[in-house]
Amino acid sequence: MPTAFSEAWRAPSGATDHPVVAGPAVVTADGSRVVGRTAATGAESWSYTRDRSLCTVDFAFPDGGPGRLLALFAGTTGYCSELTALRPDTGTRLTASNPDVRPGTRLLADNTYVLATGADYLEVWRSDLVRTAEYGDVTTPVQTGRQPRPDCTYGPAAVGSGRVGVIERCPGEQTDRLTVLAADGEDGADAPDVQFSVPLPAAGATLVALTADRVAVALQNPPRLQVLDATGQQIGLVSLDVPDADLAADSIAPAATTGPTLGSTDGSGDRDDRVYWWTGSRTIALDGTDLTPLWTADGTLGPAQPYGGGLLVPVPAGLQVLDPARGTALRTLPVARADPDAPVRLAAAGNMLLEQRGTEVVALRPGG
Repeated sequence: MPTAFSEAWRAPSGATDHPVVAGPAVVTADGSRVVGRTAATGAESWSYTRDRSLCTVDFAFPDGGPGRLLALFAGTTGYCSELTALRPDTGTRLTASNPDVRPGTRLLADNTYVLATGADYLEVWRSDLVRTAEYGDVTTPVQTGRQPRPDCTYGPAAVGSGRVGVIERCPGEQTDRLTVLAADGEDGADAPDVQFSVPLPAAGATLVALTADRVAVALQNPPRLQVLDATGQQIGLVSLDVPDADLAADSIAPAATTGPTLGSTDGSGDRDDRVYWWTGSRTIALDGTDLTPLWTADGTLGPAQPYGGGLLVPVPAGLQVLDPARGTALRTLPVARADPDAPVRLAAAGNMLLEQRGTEVVALRPGG
């Protein structure tokens, strides 16, 4: 672990909410332009530009190869309906498709599927960009009556281990509902393969993490974490030491997490089996197998990032080094930011540390 970081470069990236590391490239995206950059210097290795505005970009489908950089652009109807897959090492255009997702969508990926989020519609793609599932208010359904609750709206969603989870808010129901479906159903994309759909004990829930046999959901009033099994049965309910305000926002944004559900590794390439969730003021480590809370770090600005065999978390004074096993603070490495209290998302590209600060990505070089 270094004893200091210094700024190496920065670039605008208004179409992302976290640093995108795609194979050998750090990818920034702003306006209509996607750029693959060298991690150490920020130099442009390639760029891709359309005459459309970007909705968002993200990395997916590594599968031991270069993977795909997915660039989603707005179409003529205002939907985010023009999707292009690029090689992250060269920027070469590979394939394209026309999804039906709404503005404000975010792309969430496991190793096999990508989920496009939305307030009333979700869509899932496999690596050839073929749609494998759609859920919710389908714009032009092939057959009517195939969606179970098309009048519901959606809160946070997640994808992992071939499953999609979403918090539903439905007319006539006083609390939220958790629904989990297969990312690739047996009866076609327009017929959701729902594994379970269960009412939750409260409204305003947040879907925190999703694995092959567990789902973790944060509940309000009082703050607590509910863990459910693969059939939707509750197998754990643990009190959370977080302020009520952290869980009060009625958001559709994905939970701010890093960890094995996102396929992350630290700078050394070693696997960290924990899930790190940022509540809005605290970072909570969850066991990667059973999703139970392990520790809580107060006063943080984002989820933790494994780095160089250790663990870093953004704090107002810079980057705090934590003991991964207990979450105790070991020391703080100073980093100056224009707004020291604003949220920060971290990622690692080799020995470079990346911070997403609002609409900008800042690369930090280790020293000392």
